[in-house]
Amino acid sequence: MTVRLRLSALLTALVVVAVGCQHAEAPAPAISGDIDKGNPTTTEPAAVQISTDTPTPEPLSPERQARLNAALAAIPAGCEILSDKSCLLPFPSDVHTVVDDSTGTHKRINLPSGQLVNVDGVPLDPTAWNLNDGWSPSTPILAFVPGLDPSKTALPSEGDIGFSVTEESATVIVDLTTGQLVPHWAEMDSRATSDAERLLILRPAVSLIETHQFAVAFRHLIGTNGAPLPAPITFQAIRDNNATGNARVEARQRDFNLVFPKLATAGVAREGLYLAWTFTVASPQSLAGRVLSMRDDAFGKVSGTAPVFTVTETQTDDLQPGIAKVVRGTFEVPLYLTGDGGPGSRMTFSPLNGQPISTGTTTANFTCSLPVKGIKEGNSVPVVYGHGLLGSADEAASSQVQHTAAANNSVYCATDIVGMAEGDTANAAAALADINLFPSIPDRLQQAMLNTLFLGRLLTNVDGLGSAQQFQTTGGANMLNNAQAYYDGNSQGAIFGGAVTAVSNQWTKAVLGVGGMNYSTLLDRSVDFNRFLPVLTGAYPDPIDQQLIFGVLQMLWDRGETSGYVQHLTDRAYDRTPKHQVLMTVAFGDHQVATITADNIARTLKLPIYEPTLPKKTEPMQGVTTSQNDFFYNLGPIRKFPLDGSALYYWYQGTLAPPLGNITPEMSAAYQAQCQGAAAETERQCEDPHEMPRRQPQVIAQKKAFFQDEGVITNVCKDKPCLGKPRSEFDY
Repeated sequence: MTVRLRLSALLTALVVVAVGCQHAEAPAPAISGDIDKGNPTTTEPAAVQISTDTPTPEPLSPERQARLNAALAAIPAGCEILSDKSCLLPFPSDVHTVVDDSTGTHKRINLPSGQLVNVDGVPLDPTAWNLNDGWSPSTPILAFVPGLDPSKTALPSEGDIGFSVTEESATVIVDLTTGQLVPHWAEMDSRATSDAERLLILRPAVSLIETHQFAVAFRHLIGTNGAPLPAPITFQAIRDNNATGNARVEARQRDFNLVFPKLATAGVAREGLYLAWTFTVASPQSLAGRVLSMRDDAFGKVSGTAPVFTVTETQTDDLQPGIAKVVRGTFEVPLYLTGDGGPGSRMTFSPLNGQPISTGTTTANFTCSLPVKGIKEGNSVPVVYGHGLLGSADEAASSQVQHTAAANNSVYCATDIVGMAEGDTANAAAALADINLFPSIPDRLQQAMLNTLFLGRLLTNVDGLGSAQQFQTTGGANMLNNAQAYYDGNSQGAIFGGAVTAVSNQWTKAVLGVGGMNYSTLLDRSVDFNRFLPVLTGAYPDPIDQQLIFGVLQMLWDRGETSGYVQHLTDRAYDRTPKHQVLMTVAFGDHQVATITADNIARTLKLPIYEPTLPKKTEPMQGVTTSQNDFFYNLGPIRKFPLDGSALYYWYQGTLAPPLGNITPEMSAAYQAQCQGAAAETERQCEDPHEMPRRQPQVIAQKKAFFQDEGVITNVCKDKPCLGKPRSEFDY
């Protein structure tokens, strides 16, 4: 059975599961935000002075020269010479870039052709990727280290991120622009079935600063025999500056001889390194420039008016107490995609300046829940809602959202997050069978960001929804408080919500519930990906290719999720964009969105975390005995309430701690031992807490206090751990 036949069969099941006039172009947006202040990277002074001298070139012995020649012969031209396991390893590497002085990094990605071939023989077409000027700020860092014994090597773990910035850590990431060490953790690919295809993965614990160049270094690696692993012969020749007579080696020596002194200054000695390489993170123009251009151009078209909209349906039955009606309709948005902008469509660009260009308009949908109090008294708070994975605007009419809208006298409205909405399920699966189809997903997500911003305009402009009879009080007045809108998103709505909030000119406060960032980290850790995994593994059966694909896809996915915008989410705003405040609420032990990625957002933005974060004696991860203060590395406490700012809150219901590594909670040994049969449904430690935080009365009250002109974050947990009741105990 070919991958196409397998895919068609899987698509049927996946779709079922998932259902639950042209104006002058705007100029390219200026991108700012004080990114050079950097993220909370850390460095410790080296205990001894490390030489920055370059070794005098010495020839290799005949035996080593023969080994080098054989190794190079096995590595095709255009590939990184540091590994013969894959042309793209180690990943990411600046060897796959070219000089381009027109970009923010003075580089351009140059992935080689013929890579990542699926079972139908279709390789990656790198055209879309090669438009980027650098790598993802959340990139996974991948290397194949044959013979490595991780139990004997001092690898930093998720449970002890602080260890990664000490001299004892076997893995090092150095920001070559600042000279600082970058906190991270290392893990062996738990999804691989044999060591012959198992990669060593490094995951940065902060967003890597845009435009900066980074070096990765491995040292003191121990093999299964208990002895230090010798470096690959190609890297030995580079590291030791040997005279080899080989042009490929000499080219890499010239590059590395500029890098090794910077590593030494950061406390990383050249001598004895097992492996090292560099990569450069993309610029904000490359990451966010497209959607900022779309935003400025599209809002220029509507100027100070509201988008054209139509009310199509009013529902007055089957509603939660306190909800008067659910109103559905459509609105018009400038379209920056091919065709009708449906699943699989791609972004369109001006031949004059390369910026996205509008091809007409698209009709977006909306669903709104309207509270009884607002119909009677007005002054309802307008909230843009972000729905969950492959969901729809109708999540704004779900029982839980209706309950919140009624409790807080808020009008909650949502639109489909096109690109990752219910109607995109088939295209998403197809893109995992042939990754050449993937660019349509982030392209559509950027259109979704614009659609969401236009929905915000509809909620605040006097000619918007409030001008329609369905949104007016019994006295005929606009029921909406038009001062400003707010954003509330859960799950995918939070992962997407961090991105759309960073570029929002319609709201300045957002609640991001059970969210995170960086799908390349999230996918393997999420039970939601289980239904798509057979598509990926069927089309790309090699585990090494699978991990490389996560890294490659992230390079484009950044444009449609928090990862690509996080450095500008709060205080370091883009030009023509206000600063924002975010309240993040996560569920300890979440089966769908790994909370460590929310920690990474907070670390990047230096957000405080509510303490006490978890109940005493709670393991922060399975088998991790690190104290909570050490586990939540570089996350300081909230010092004073009420808080005028941003923060991260953990909610706890007694679910098992998350496991270490790139597996789902349900794959962990603890879950397998305690949660079989009926226990999986009845025992609190087994229940997925993903739906829990949003239902807590304290969270709903916290949103009410936050979603005000002078809104603040209140101490709803009264200086105790935030303990929540499970989803099963609520009727909404």
